[in-house]
Amino acid sequence: MRRLLLGDEAIALGAINAGLSGAYAYPGTPSTEILEYIQKDSVARARGVHSHWSSNEKTAMEEALGMSYCGKRAITSMKHVGLNVAADPFVNSGMTGANGGLLVIAADDPSMHSSQNEQDSRYYGSFAMVPMLEPGTQQEAYDMARYGFELSERCMIPVLTRLVTRLSHSRAVVETDEEPSQENNLHYPADPRRWVLMPAVSKVRNRQLIAEQQLFMEESEKSPFNRYEEGADHRLGIIASGVAYNYLRESFEGEVPFPVVKIGQYPLPAKMIRTLHDKCEKLLILEEGQPFIEEKVRGLLYEGKPICGKHSGEVKRDGELDPDEVGKAIVNAAGEVEGLIRREVPAASEIVVPRPPALCQGCGHRDVYSAMNAALEKYPDAKVFGDIGCYTLGFLKPFNAIDSCVDMGASITMAKGAADAGQFPSLAIIGDSTFTHSGMTGLLDAINEDSNIVVVISDNLTTGMTGGQDSQGTGKLEEICLGLGADPKHVRTIDSLPKLHDQIKALFEEEINHKGLSVIISRRECIQTARRHAAAKAKAANATNNK
Repeated sequence: MRRLLLGDEAIALGAINAGLSGAYAYPGTPSTEILEYIQKDSVARARGVHSHWSSNEKTAMEEALGMSYCGKRAITSMKHVGLNVAADPFVNSGMTGANGGLLVIAADDPSMHSSQNEQDSRYYGSFAMVPMLEPGTQQEAYDMARYGFELSERCMIPVLTRLVTRLSHSRAVVETDEEPSQENNLHYPADPRRWVLMPAVSKVRNRQLIAEQQLFMEESEKSPFNRYEEGADHRLGIIASGVAYNYLRESFEGEVPFPVVKIGQYPLPAKMIRTLHDKCEKLLILEEGQPFIEEKVRGLLYEGKPICGKHSGEVKRDGELDPDEVGKAIVNAAGEVEGLIRREVPAASEIVVPRPPALCQGCGHRDVYSAMNAALEKYPDAKVFGDIGCYTLGFLKPFNAIDSCVDMGASITMAKGAADAGQFPSLAIIGDSTFTHSGMTGLLDAINEDSNIVVVISDNLTTGMTGGQDSQGTGKLEEICLGLGADPKHVRTIDSLPKLHDQIKALFEEEINHKGLSVIISRRECIQTARRHAAAKAKAANATNNK
């Protein structure tokens, strides 16, 4: 069967057809569509595949690990910075190992289209000493899901699968299975004590994991996703991974004239790379993201032949690659090459007006910022600590309202730290989904010290930035704050409506002047999800009336 799929959709469908039992995730571009596809897929729905938006990436990783422990196949998916949140269970899962196939899917974001940084998830895989897969096409993304489950079960280890934005969010025709495989039955590891990471157990597992590195290397050497391709021109040998291999192929009118090692599975296939090294005068490393392969190869090959890449300057260090950038890198490393395509890049049109991102018209966050700015006019030294979400756009004109944006949940703890330093007033603004993701523990710190800060939870009743997924705290934010121990007199709720501007401003002024912790919950449904809900309600009403 042939399907037109995004890279995210391809790996999701591949997992379903390979006998998936559970999928756990926290939404984040460019990984969001993985779980969304599973939630909508008819086979997954008919089978009752558990597909759940978790509170954060750490809980998602732990839930998937628990399902794997019981012998079922599971995935957890997240964007690259989400792997930071999941790092504790992810790294330790290399020590415990897996039982049912477990894929940890991290979608990296070179060029930072919607992210704070360009970190490369392959470093996490190497740090945890687990095998990794890196698809270069939508077809490979689909095929790697089944292969990854089988590899995970064969080696009893989680497998990190790394996507990048350009693959996650582009479509291609994918050949898929006609019939999905059955799910695994419940079964448990022969030695369940390996899951208890007390020092006596961990010391044994650590030695085992180190010994298993040779097994992982052997799997990589025979992997269908790693291969050596001969070329006639031995001036240069090229190592290309993931989508960079596609860009390499697109850079030439015909076949690539140089010998190539194509990488789709890690650890790196050392034998292939040594063969390439021995045959060629120099090497060029093409990889999307940071110079992960380049650093490994420089450690593996110390004989002195030139290795060209991001560290040495032949390949640009930041942003995404593309066929043009790959062509430049080849010329930098080998000089002019016959058959290399050199495209003319047109200049940007002067008549196209730039459209910087902005909060939607009718968005409740706008009214929060308007009232907050008005209340802070008398405090020229006020500091407002922001967080991750669509409300981060309050940094831009016309609001210019926030002074920081670091990571999920940082607004509350940074505001507390600033207040500890003597800053007044010190405010934090955080969204409802981000609050339940990683803001609650920071609020508990502030409650325990009755910190002199105002925490604004701008509640739009959804996870708006990534497309309107369910928010874990919907309808429960007041109870959560009170349950953590906040003073009921200073947990205040108001509707963020333009007509209530003066009331919201007065509320800000009152709580700023309170010497201690205040929580203001400003609530109004996201305008985008409100429209969708209204349309769905109207459709349901029409269906009822037509019966």
